[in-house]
Amino acid sequence: MGSGIAQVAASAGFKTILYDVRQEIIQKAKAKIEKDLQALADKQKITPDKKESILQQFTFTSDINDCIAEYIIEAVIEKVEVKRSLFNQLAVLNNDETILATNTSSLSVSAIAKKISNPERVAGLHFFNPAPVMKLVEVVKGGQTSEETILKLVDLTKTFGKTPVVCKDSPGFIVNRVARPYYIEALRLIEQGVADFETIDRLLESKGFKMGPFKLMDLIGNDVNYAVSCSVYEQLKKPERLKPSSIQKEKVEKGELGKKAGKGYYDYQ
Repeated sequence: MGSGIAQVAASAGFKTILYDVRQEIIQKAKAKIEKDLQALADKQKITPDKKESILQQFTFTSDINDCIAEYIIEAVIEKVEVKRSLFNQLAVLNNDETILATNTSSLSVSAIAKKISNPERVAGLHFFNPAPVMKLVEVVKGGQTSEETILKLVDLTKTFGKTPVVCKDSPGFIVNRVARPYYIEALRLIEQGVADFETIDRLLESKGFKMGPFKLMDLIGNDVNYAVSCSVYEQLKKPERLKPSSIQKEKVEKGELGKKAGKGYYDYQ
């Protein structure tokens, strides 16, 4: 997600700093961006000159001291403590006006903003995978987020060529709250032996869904999808209808995370 969001920003003409603590992840992200832009050039969706101009917008770094910007969007692991710690480090490096946006799928924006200086500049900016393709972005207003911050993020999102939808900080926001039954009920059918992965995916796709639930979970990543299910389940006081699936938990424990791991509900080359 981080590299995809960075590609969106650079393609919109912004000087973009892509940071990760691990140099190998930086190199992987750089290679992916170059590959994706070349694919667009091959399809004549962008010119070779445009591709090069987008790449010129990037700075790739594993030094957090380089992370000084007007807008910062994090896409790290889905743990409040990790996101909050990162934002606190970035708050020290940047001025009080820098907006700190979290790409969390379901964690409380208000909880992440807690104990961060100037929490009114912390908000959610939830992109969907793959970020360069998907148009929707949820702009999430935490308990202390200012209206000015929300307006700036709405304008930024529009400049990215995306469609912003403003929502309040609540479990799963809008999309992931609504989508839980899509995934969980499909997994329930597997648990009950009603049908297999392929059949369920094929039937739902035949009824107009662009992607069946198991293909979609493999695309998102079973680790991410399961973490969101657990988060929404816990925050809503554990309703039985939203109880996370043991099948998906087992997939995560086995490292069968989906396309990024080469195996999930399906196998990938």
